[in-house]
Amino acid sequence: MTMQPCDLLVGGASASGEALVLDRPISFWGGVDPKTGRIADVRHPQHGLGIAGRVLFLPGTIGSSSASAVLLELVRNGNAPAALVLDEPDAILLLGLIVAREMGWTPPPAVKLAAARHAGFAGRRVSVSIDDLGAVALSADG
Repeated sequence: MTMQPCDLLVGGASASGEALVLDRPISFWGGVDPKTGRIADVRHPQHGLGIAGRVLFLPGTIGSSSASAVLLELVRNGNAPAALVLDEPDAILLLGLIVAREMGWTPPPAVKLAAARHAGFAGRRVSVSIDDLGAVALSADG
């Protein structure tokens, strides 16, 4: 088992799922279909893969003020990732999780971990553990 401490960006319940480590940054606006939870950007190397229920490792995001709305729709439609792991905080994207919580929905947690560490989780089942004090760690089996 691999364990890696990381920083909590947006709280939520502990979560787990198969890791999806993206090769390149993505724009949620036009890059992810909120109805299916699939990567819709035909130029993205992981086009067509589903993000729903997975721990999504983002090496970066391509800005759009609509990213938060797409993430909010993913939560509402049940197609959100189990957790988000970002290289750097993206306030606009994370706003979608905060609004989801305010709407009474259950958003996935979001954590910060350097992109250089993402590859070690590829193809593994990953858990995001958050304790009562807000300490967070990623762990992977296999």
